[in-house]
Amino acid sequence: MLFTKPLAGGVLLGFSVLLLLLANGRIAGISGILGGILAAPKSDKLWRLLFIAGMIAGGALAVPYGDMPRELGSSPTLLALAGLLVGVGTRMGNGCTSGHGICGIGRLSIRSIAATVVFMAVAGMTVFVRLHLI
Repeated sequence: MLFTKPLAGGVLLGFSVLLLLLANGRIAGISGILGGILAAPKSDKLWRLLFIAGMIAGGALAVPYGDMPRELGSSPTLLALAGLLVGVGTRMGNGCTSGHGICGIGRLSIRSIAATVVFMAVAGMTVFVRLHLI
């Protein structure tokens, strides 16, 4: 079935978010976890590093089983610029798509619901412009 892998990925994401919240009392906003590595107290760094290491290891383990693209489809410069804009947007929006979309909506946060609606609307407009106007 086409949707089983995305469904399994979504379940694993939800489970990891729930596990971090129940075990550590933390919200799994990736930008906050990553940004907090440099600014967090020493006692707070280990779980952040382990969480990021787990994300990288999970991605590496999934490569043989997923339908990963073999080519980027865009120039590295354009991808770096896009990543920079995501970083700036994350700081301005007080969180990233995963933090607002997965954790915030799960907690029924109005701010996160509004942010996710804006993310999705802009993403849809971007795809439309990219596919039909450029």
